[in-house]
Amino acid sequence: MSSRTLNHLADRIRSDRQQRGSRWRRLSPGRQALLALAHLRNGDTYARLAAGFEIGVATAWRYVPEAIALLSANVVTFADKGYQGARGSVRTPFKRRRFRPKLSRRQKSVNRAHAKIRVRGERAIATLKTWKVLIKLRCCPRRATAIVRATLVLHHVEADRYER
Repeated sequence: MSSRTLNHLADRIRSDRQQRGSRWRRLSPGRQALLALAHLRNGDTYARLAAGFEIGVATAWRYVPEAIALLSANVVTFADKGYQGARGSVRTPFKRRRFRPKLSRRQKSVNRAHAKIRVRGERAIATLKTWKVLIKLRCCPRRATAIVRATLVLHHVEADRYER
């Protein structure tokens, strides 16, 4: 991870602590950001992280999800009808229930727009799942992005061959 990423997360942690009025923590915002990024990047266990950062396992269990929540509060997720009732920034289409009137034109229009947004993500995920190289990809993010791009180009080259 770059220092820019580390500083971004540390700044978010710092401002969250100020907003909460938190006076003292075991790790500084920068060290907490490093702890969370080490978990996200390397998949280290909380016990291993706790030993490396000289904190308790319970502290690691608190700090990592707290940082992850700060990274993902503004991300909007478009889900299908199975996620009805999900909270936060999860957006789901309107669902017709038994013994209730049919969906209005406006609701149907919203559902169509929702489906158009979701289909892009679903198609990309389905395409990437067909490539075995991505199952256990262990490399830096810049290299992973290049591998994903190359995979999509190869997929489109193959798809064009069969369409002609």
